[in-house]
Amino acid sequence: MKLLPAALGLVLLLLLVLNPNGVEARPAPAGGHQKKGSSATFFVFGDDFADNGNLPPTDHVTEMSRQWAYPYGSNYVDADGFPRPNTPSGRFSNYKIQSDFIATMLGLEEAPPAHARTAEKTCDPSGMTFATGGAGVLGSTSHEVPALAKQVDTFRKMVKDGTITENQLSRSVALVAFSGNDYASTGVIGLSSPNDINAYIGKVTKEIAANVDQLLKLGVTKVLVNNLHPIGCTPSHTRTNNYTTCDIFGNLGASIHNDNLKQVMTSKKNVYIIDVYTTFTNIVDHAAGM
Repeated sequence: MKLLPAALGLVLLLLLVLNPNGVEARPAPAGGHQKKGSSATFFVFGDDFADNGNLPPTDHVTEMSRQWAYPYGSNYVDADGFPRPNTPSGRFSNYKIQSDFIATMLGLEEAPPAHARTAEKTCDPSGMTFATGGAGVLGSTSHEVPALAKQVDTFRKMVKDGTITENQLSRSVALVAFSGNDYASTGVIGLSSPNDINAYIGKVTKEIAANVDQLLKLGVTKVLVNNLHPIGCTPSHTRTNNYTTCDIFGNLGASIHNDNLKQVMTSKKNVYIIDVYTTFTNIVDHAAGM
């Protein structure tokens, strides 16, 4: 296991800023998925951080469909480089998300297509995105969406039936990107005893490790795993103090999660932790007016 500095943190911060409920919204079409002349194949697992269309749009904008409506996609640029303002694409962002930037590094145009928007028994040459907004590692969130194990199991079935080929696996990179929905939904951080918190966090990180092992066994050659950003500095935690200071208890919980994650990943080969926590912290510490 290696620790990566995560220069992609800025896009994650933007994702969080656009994540609150109740924003004004109006429907708009999604963009397409194209691929450059690259040999890499990319598979993406996670939640809101990496979803690019697995949650469906609805006639009436809801918490779970707002990513298909304004202001999401407000700075969208199509594959030919032309701005298409106010064009949501199923991403919880004004344009790109973390997986899009990693895809670019791999020589792809953008993150691979969402599983839900891909024809059955097919897989794009660039790979596939299984990440779904609202998902958790343990399936303990209030939303009925596939948790990490279910996402990986869908991937497994596609490998076993040949939809995902051995050739794709031989040049594959996977991203596991979860942002703490398990903790937000259960109220674990700050509401239970220290022992309960530690035990629950340990359960989350062990589940991540188990699914990383499964991906490696299925033939993925490299796995990138996000650690947890300083959740105490996100809008939902700083709203009560007018967004002036971070919640130390939220950040403590994130630090415990990250320490545990590092421990369970230490002995794994071809696994890299993306240090989202440090990147977010640097952004917050150097923010204008802070």
